[in-house]
Amino acid sequence: MGVVVSLEGELEKKPSLEPLSALVADDLMAVNELVVLRMDSSVSLIPQVAGHIVAAGGKRLRPMLTLASARMCGYSGTRHIALAACVEFIHTATLLHDDVVDESDLRRGLASANSLWGNKASVLVGDFLFSRAFELMVEDGSLDVLSILSRASSIIAEGEVMQLITSNDTETGEGAYLDVIRAKTAELFSAACRLGAVVAGRPKVEEEALRAFGLNLGIAFQIIDDVLDYSALQADLGKTVGDDFRDGKITLPVVLAFRRGDEHERAFWRRTLEEGEQAEGDLEKALGLLQKHDALVDSIDRARHYGAMARDAMGIFPDGAEKAALAELIDFCMQRAY
Repeated sequence: MGVVVSLEGELEKKPSLEPLSALVADDLMAVNELVVLRMDSSVSLIPQVAGHIVAAGGKRLRPMLTLASARMCGYSGTRHIALAACVEFIHTATLLHDDVVDESDLRRGLASANSLWGNKASVLVGDFLFSRAFELMVEDGSLDVLSILSRASSIIAEGEVMQLITSNDTETGEGAYLDVIRAKTAELFSAACRLGAVVAGRPKVEEEALRAFGLNLGIAFQIIDDVLDYSALQADLGKTVGDDFRDGKITLPVVLAFRRGDEHERAFWRRTLEEGEQAEGDLEKALGLLQKHDALVDSIDRARHYGAMARDAMGIFPDGAEKAALAELIDFCMQRAY
């Protein structure tokens, strides 16, 4: 008589960044060396502030997208190194500015630059990093590259202003929320991916596919990030649960809960997020309302939708290690919610 062995509960291999990191490891090392070189300045405060946020870590996800996209498109030169560094400079500059706007004291679990050196230094060093990024764009010499990255920079800035407008406004709808994260987060993902096709001289259809992949991945990534703010441990994100709630940010979980709640519940959101009047126990009540109305679960479902569109965009590329690693990246972004 045979014995049936139950596999229930057996740990499945979780999606990982490791395949992507391994594929671009040498190129990423070159990117990091260039970042350190180009953020140097005779004005000592600049490398101190810039070095602090760069040393704080982070996944280097955006430059990895440029490196992997270029490899997937068959590129064998070196232009993608400087352009990946350019993407990282733009991202780092936005982080410095974000922390000032959000009055954040932590960044990836460490003291934020603005909490150590003040808002003025953080803003000005962020401006310096933007300038370094544009120097790298000009040195590349491609008008297409300059067009993509300069346009991305302006859209990111628009996203920051849009978020400022919608912050603390409980009337913000899902469309306005998506407009903010599409500009503020997803646009740089999209540009980072497009660069791979541009440096490889690939047809416009492949550039468009990478644009769509990056845009939808970026939207999914940010939705999951906003879900995590109501469910993650300090050790996971470098911030405490409910930072967005305390800051009055209107993210997708709140949009859904507000829309689905009764007038008494909507009054709670107005008091805590619009008026900023928060008392002990309010965060727990907010978490309860998000659970009651399935706002977190449904936000994850929205993220899965954009993840699926990102996967579809990859369809025109032949199977290979780079395509598989980028597909696993989608799964990695999704599984962070669990």
